[in-house]
Amino acid sequence: MHALPHLSAVDWFSLATFFACWAGYAWFSEHSRWSDNGLIRTTQAYRMAWAKTMLEREIRVTDAALIGNLMTSVSFYANTTIYIIAGLIAALGAADKLISVTADLPFGGAGNRELLEIKLMLVLLSFVFAYFKFTWSLRQFNLLSILVGAAPLGKAGEPAIDAFAQRLGGANNLAGDDFNRGIRAYYFGLAASGWLLHPLLLAALALCILVVLYRRDFSSATLAILRDKA
Repeated sequence: MHALPHLSAVDWFSLATFFACWAGYAWFSEHSRWSDNGLIRTTQAYRMAWAKTMLEREIRVTDAALIGNLMTSVSFYANTTIYIIAGLIAALGAADKLISVTADLPFGGAGNRELLEIKLMLVLLSFVFAYFKFTWSLRQFNLLSILVGAAPLGKAGEPAIDAFAQRLGGANNLAGDDFNRGIRAYYFGLAASGWLLHPLLLAALALCILVVLYRRDFSSATLAILRDKA
């Protein structure tokens, strides 16, 4: 808290822009009425279709392999995030050296030690948030694999089969959504690193990330293919 008085009006403006972009896009892509047209909701529909199709298959080796592949991807990000967090903690311990390194940069440097620490903490918190999302996603995919092992055999239209398909698809969606949130934290963690150079760069990068995420989730070629609009 003792570092907060060192923040200027430009710092507060950039921080407000950063959090508004992050929280605002999370709401827009997941909970707004426009989210139905996005990549997240479209993928959720495919996961539900996957669950219904799987319950009609007697041999589910392919499904188990697909879930294993998803878990491998999430595990990779979780492990990588640990190294990033460790590096940022080490950087906090070497704040004085970082100040001397950034002092000659054309963007004004990182400022005093207190200001540099709070800037590094923003980046650190972004990746800590990502780590929690990745590990929770990984645990949910583990639970999904248990559901696959316990899944009955039947055809769509049977009440028990439809109910279990909803359970399978719902668990898959929850795990996938947390993975997406972890990836989003990575993007905004990169934007947070711009604050080390200049406050306005933090705001500019947050806005750039917002545009990139929107284009990928709502106007990408991938979305067009999934929605049969290519």
